[in-house]
Amino acid sequence: MRAVTTICLTVLLSSCSAIYNVSEVRPVVGQSSSVKVVPVTSENVLLANALTPYKPLSLPPVFDQTTTLQGSAVPQISAYKPQAQPGPIATKLPPLQQPKSYRIGVGDVVLLATPNAESALDEINGLLAAQNARQGYTVQDDGAIAIPTVGRVNIAGMTLQEAQSALFQKLVASQIDPTFNLEISEFNSQRVAVGGDVGDPQLVPITLTPLYLDEAITAAGGVQTIDPSYATVRLYRDGEAYQIAATKLFAKNDIPKVLLQTGDRVFVDSEYSVELAEGYLQQELNLARFQRDVLEEQRDIFKTRVSMDAVDRDYVYVFGEVKTQGRWPLPFDRYASLADAMFEQGGISPVTGNPRRIYLLRKNPLQTAGPMEITAWSLDAQNTANLLLATELQLRPNDIVFVASQPITNWNRVISQLLPSISILGTANAILD
Repeated sequence: MRAVTTICLTVLLSSCSAIYNVSEVRPVVGQSSSVKVVPVTSENVLLANALTPYKPLSLPPVFDQTTTLQGSAVPQISAYKPQAQPGPIATKLPPLQQPKSYRIGVGDVVLLATPNAESALDEINGLLAAQNARQGYTVQDDGAIAIPTVGRVNIAGMTLQEAQSALFQKLVASQIDPTFNLEISEFNSQRVAVGGDVGDPQLVPITLTPLYLDEAITAAGGVQTIDPSYATVRLYRDGEAYQIAATKLFAKNDIPKVLLQTGDRVFVDSEYSVELAEGYLQQELNLARFQRDVLEEQRDIFKTRVSMDAVDRDYVYVFGEVKTQGRWPLPFDRYASLADAMFEQGGISPVTGNPRRIYLLRKNPLQTAGPMEITAWSLDAQNTANLLLATELQLRPNDIVFVASQPITNWNRVISQLLPSISILGTANAILD
């Protein structure tokens, strides 16, 4: 019975090729395909790369954009128009004038004052009621003030001295003791409008003291811009416009003092607002942050689609004696090499892989009919220096990378398949004996 067992074992070992089929790449010419094995050399690497032109897939435009809000992938938003910093302005001043005496006008309030209440002015009904009494009278629209008993006295357009003389004559004509003093208590007839970048825009009255341009601005709270170097003082008079830089107006220099007159309009204009400039910068920063958020969101969406295999990709397939077999995507925006695919999949198995038999299988892209024409680029990496050729051999979509096994690996696998049969034979032999 042992002889029978020996004969069966011999038959099994002699027919190992029927038990285990070794994966291998061989030149074949058949009805379904034609395989041509070509060694990988420096010259053949250049030939392989040139025979199959290829352009790697590109990342979406959103990955090329920065926070400049340019490109169709991001909403077209821009900050408010920035300001241009003004240059020096030309100084234009009105003709110089000499101060003149103040002339009483409509709306002014004048005061009549007496030294004591025992004087003849008590004869004016209600005019004086106590010692050093003071009674105010408003210049009405006809230019006159109305004094009880005395009547109306026209003083508009007169200086203070001229008005006192007119009142004196009127009191004498009315047979009233003209012992009095005339004052102006409210200056309402002559004003200058001051506005713009000042602390307190207002109507500044012209009084007995001449009013100058710098004094009117100071009376209105002064220039209030953060950076007065960009402020311009403009004066509008009788249809003409005059201007001077605020810093020059208030500097100690030879600029003559500008005398103001009634009806003048003064406006402090900040041609370049520091607040607006800072606001524009902040707006740009906010928009840049918004831009970054939009870009990050769109990039995250694309990465999610890639992770879910919902994006068209180019793949190569790696199998044989490598640590990890599977489908490997070609990268975006660059070429990948044979070495990239092998080492991305863990490299050649050091125990079972045969470095002398590394293949890159590629279909002829120009073929339109007939048996499939396949070129097997064969790399012998037993000499490790030849792996440099693997870094130059570019991959193309649907390439297949295959690493053959060692001869001893094939034998070991045959033995591993035979062991169950030998065990069965041994058990049968023991039963028969």
